[in-house]
This record gives sequence, structure tokens and C-alpha cells, in this order.
Amino acid sequence: MDDLHSSEEAAFVVEDVQNIIKESVESTLQNTVYNHSKVPQWTSNVVEQCLKRLSALNKPFKYVVTCIIMQKNGAGLHTASSCFWDNTSDGSCSHRWENKNMYAITSVFGLAI
Repeated sequence: MDDLHSSEEAAFVVEDVQNIIKESVESTLQNTVYNHSKVPQWTSNVVEQCLKRLSALNKPFKYVVTCIIMQKNGAGLHTASSCFWDNTSDGSCSHRWENKNMYAITSVFGLAI
């Protein structure tokens, strides 16, 4: 039973990470209008908030967080990622957020230590 409990504590829980991403993006971008000069600060804020909250989970992971913010202007954006890792311990998730004038795509990769 202890092994099961400890393995759950050390797991990459997509739902928890998804909520962290969502809350970090919304706290930074809600009620904002796209402004090219503010995008670097917004992406930094989202990434830093995600990393701070992920590290507070005290799970044995190294994290990689990416954030893309793009103005809604009809242009296309295609992105892909691929990982060579242990599917039993590592994980990833992405969250897409949008408002009337921009998109934000944030991804988190968790690599077990």
C-alpha cells in the first residue's frame, strides 16, 4: 500500500498541471488586449508562475515550460513536439487559451528525476 501511495505522490498528474497552466495564463492575460510590446513580459510571467506552482508540488520532476502568445489576425500557427522518455514516469500537457484578440498556448513537460 505504501508503494502505491508513494507512486501516486510522485506521478505526473495531468489534471493538476492543466489547472496550474490555466490559472497562470488567466491571472496574467485576463482582461488584456494584445500588445506586441507586452508579449515578452506576459510569456515570462506565465512561465514563471507555472514553474513556481509546479515546484511547490514537491514532486521529483524537472520541468520544461513553454508559452506562445499570438495575435488573432488570421495567420496560422502549427506546432509539434516529440519526446523520448519513460512513459511510466514522465508526462506532458498543453493548454490553449484565447480571448477576442489573442491566443496563448502553454506546454509543460515533466521529467522524473
